[in-house]
Amino acid sequence: MSSRLRALLPDLSPWRSSRDFRILWTAGAVTVLGSFLSFVALPYQVKEVTGSPVAVGALGVAELVPLLVFGLWGGALADAFDRRRLIVWSEGALGLVAAGLLLNTLLPEPLLWPLYAAGALSSALVGVQRPALDALVPRIVPHEQLSSAAALMALRWQLGGVAGPAGAGLLLAYAGLEAAYALDALSFAVSFALGLRLRPAPPRRDADRPSLRAITVGARYAWSRKELLGTYAVDLSAMFFAFPLALFPFLADELDAPWALGLMYAALPLGSLLVSATSGWTRRVHRHGRMVVLAAMGWGLAMAAAGVMPDVWLVLLLLTVAGACDMVSGIFRTTLWNQTVPDELRGRLAGIELLSYTAGPQLGQLRSGGTAALTSVRTAVWGGGLACVAAVGLLALALPRLMAYDARTDPHARAKREAARAAGPAEAPPDRAAEAAGPDGAAATP
Repeated sequence: MSSRLRALLPDLSPWRSSRDFRILWTAGAVTVLGSFLSFVALPYQVKEVTGSPVAVGALGVAELVPLLVFGLWGGALADAFDRRRLIVWSEGALGLVAAGLLLNTLLPEPLLWPLYAAGALSSALVGVQRPALDALVPRIVPHEQLSSAAALMALRWQLGGVAGPAGAGLLLAYAGLEAAYALDALSFAVSFALGLRLRPAPPRRDADRPSLRAITVGARYAWSRKELLGTYAVDLSAMFFAFPLALFPFLADELDAPWALGLMYAALPLGSLLVSATSGWTRRVHRHGRMVVLAAMGWGLAMAAAGVMPDVWLVLLLLTVAGACDMVSGIFRTTLWNQTVPDELRGRLAGIELLSYTAGPQLGQLRSGGTAALTSVRTAVWGGGLACVAAVGLLALALPRLMAYDARTDPHARAKREAARAAGPAEAPPDRAAEAAGPDGAAATP
C-alpha cells in the first residue's frame, strides 16, 4: 500500500536535479498567487462598472489581438535571445501593469478604458514571456523528467489558482479591489528578484534572428507534425466552446450565491491540483495523444453538466472535475511538445502553443458572453460544453496520427532522447562564455 501511494505522488526528480528549475518554480508560484487576485478582480471590476456580460466577455477581445501578435513574435525572440532575460524583464513589466490597475482603482471614479488597456498590455507581455519560459524547461530538466516537470510546473499554477481566487473573494468583500491589485504588484516584484538568480540561457550561435521568416520556419515545422497540430486544435476547441469564466459572476447571482464567486474560480485549479498531487501515474503513460482527446471530452461533459445543475455545490463539484480533466490534457500536451520539438525551434513552437492554449480562453469568454446575451447564462454554459464534446470527437476522427502517437516509438521523441544524451547534463549551458554573463551581459557574481 505504501509503495502504491508513493507511485501516485508527484515525481520530485526535476526539483532535486535542477537548481534553475527550483528557482523558476518558486518564482512562478509567487507570481501565480498574485496574478489570480487580478484574474478575479479585473472582470469583477468591469461588471461593477458596466453591469454587462458582453462588456466582461469583451475583455477577451482586448487580450486576444496582442496575444496573437506577441505570442508568435515572442516565440521567435525566445529562440534568438537569452531566455532568462526575456522572462525576468517581462515579469517586471507585468508588475508595473498591476501597479497601474491599482492607481486607476484609487481614483474617485475609476475609468473603464484602463481596465481593457491593462488586459491588452498584460496579454502582450505574456506573449513575450511565456514562449521563453516554456522553452527554458527542456534545457534545464533532464529529458526523462519532462513529464514530471510538466506536472510540477502545473502544480504551482494550481496552488496559486486555488488560494488566489478564494483569497480574492475575501479581499474583494472585505478589503476592496485596491488590496488585490497591490498584492499582485508585490508578487511580481518578488518573482523578478528571484528570476535574476537564474543562469543565463543564451541562444545557439547559429540561431535565426527574429523575423517573419523565422516564424514561418516554426509554423512549417508545426504543420508537418500532425500530432502537434492535433494537440493545438483539441485544446483550442475545448477552450473556445467550454470556457465560460466570463459568466461566473452572473452564474453566481443566478444560483443566489454571490459568496461562491471566488470558489467558482478556485474550483478549476482545485481539480487540476488534485491531478497534479497524484500525478505519479503519468510517467507510465505513452499514448499522450489519446489522453489529450479523452481529457478534453471530459472537460466538455463536466461543463455541460455544470450548466444545468440547480445547486451551487454540485456546480462547484463539476467545475472541479472539469479542472481535473484540463490538467490531464495539459500534462500530456506539454510532455508531447517537450519530448519531440528540437531546442532550436522550441521558442517558436512555444509561441504557437501559447496561441492555442490562451487564445482559446479569450475567444471562449467572448463566445460565452455573446451567447448569454442572445440566450441565457445557463444555455451558454451547457451548450458550450456539448459543442466541445462534438468538436473534439470530430478532431479525433480527422487526426489519426494524434490518436496513434506513442512516445516509445515516435521518431521525433527518439531523436530528442538521443540529442539529450549527447548533450550531457541538462543544465550545461551551450555557451560557456555566456554563463558568466549577468542579465545585462555584465559579469555575474557567484
